[in-house]
Amino acid sequence: MMQLKALMVKEFKEAFRDRRALMVAMSMALLMPVMIMVMLKVAIKEAVDNPAVYVKYSGEQHAPKLIKALKDENILSFSDVPEDEERNWNERNIELSIPDTFIEDMAAGKPIELTLRADYNEKSLSSPIRRIKDVVSEHSLIIGYKRLLVRGIDTKLLQPIKLLEQDTSLPSSNAVMISLILGVYLMMAAFMSGLPVAIDSSAGERERNVLEMLLCQPVSTLKIVLAKLSCASSISIISIILMLVLTSVAMNFVDLTKIGASFSIDASTFIILLLLLVPICFLAASLQLLFAFQAKSFKEAQSTVTMLIMAPSFIPFALMMMDDKPAWVEWMPISGQSLLMEDVFKGLPVDWSALLFTSVATIALTVGLVLILAKRLTSEKVVMSLS
Repeated sequence: MMQLKALMVKEFKEAFRDRRALMVAMSMALLMPVMIMVMLKVAIKEAVDNPAVYVKYSGEQHAPKLIKALKDENILSFSDVPEDEERNWNERNIELSIPDTFIEDMAAGKPIELTLRADYNEKSLSSPIRRIKDVVSEHSLIIGYKRLLVRGIDTKLLQPIKLLEQDTSLPSSNAVMISLILGVYLMMAAFMSGLPVAIDSSAGERERNVLEMLLCQPVSTLKIVLAKLSCASSISIISIILMLVLTSVAMNFVDLTKIGASFSIDASTFIILLLLLVPICFLAASLQLLFAFQAKSFKEAQSTVTMLIMAPSFIPFALMMMDDKPAWVEWMPISGQSLLMEDVFKGLPVDWSALLFTSVATIALTVGLVLILAKRLTSEKVVMSLS
């Protein structure tokens, strides 16, 4: 026990001595909450606010009521664009052409074809184009209803069935974007935060000949691995705790009531998230150490171990695409934690049996990786990075 304690002290001293690597490890925890806050503010503004849209009209004098309906929705003529925004809207180039026969066709009850020209592949135009189409569709519907009323037809005949919708989701369930973003970032933080420490304490020590000197001491390779695992995973856990605290603070600066959502990380949610993520931190650290020791050099270890970051980001997105998820997905490492975190963010009851099983499975996999790594450290090929 004294040997393990001494090894852990040595690993933590070396980890905290390298301030540059420590800042890299903590950078995600510091930057991600700010990024989430900015992304949510922009998304809410686009979804709720009604910024001015400037359109180049042709033939607007033929449809004054339609132009007024567009103006009521803050869709204005290009002639009204402010000077500081003229260049941007000129590049966006949204055009709406109204035919000269608009009044005659309207009087004759004929269909009228309007032409909307824009770059539909431009992301910044998706919201303006949607708003223009909604106003034109609503205006067309009103004209159709009036034509039926003039002919003595009750417009209620067009809606023989009326569907009443009742949303049973919790307010926290509406914060889907937050749960998806934060869930992926927490998984990535578990894999990324301890990565610099894991690489330095494995491939880095081997290149500095520290590992060879350490193995010459009367200490088992299992204790060496456990000390390195404890240090790397502890950095990840600290990063996750910091990220959760900062995210909770950052959410106070975002007005989620505009989209009818609520989001908070209370004490119980905080504890549940830690129960889910702590085993992932140990699993990530064990994988990083195993891959780093298998690499032939420090540089190769950096490129190889960095590929592990793809796993926590790929799995949640893959689960999102699956409509009918197999039952075993809920019990496997990473996928099980991802699904449970999604339920936690939605405010749904926690499936404690699934949490226990997926945690045990993650810990069992970590133990297996630790034993494999301890066995490999007895080989000269690994210690001396021989081919």
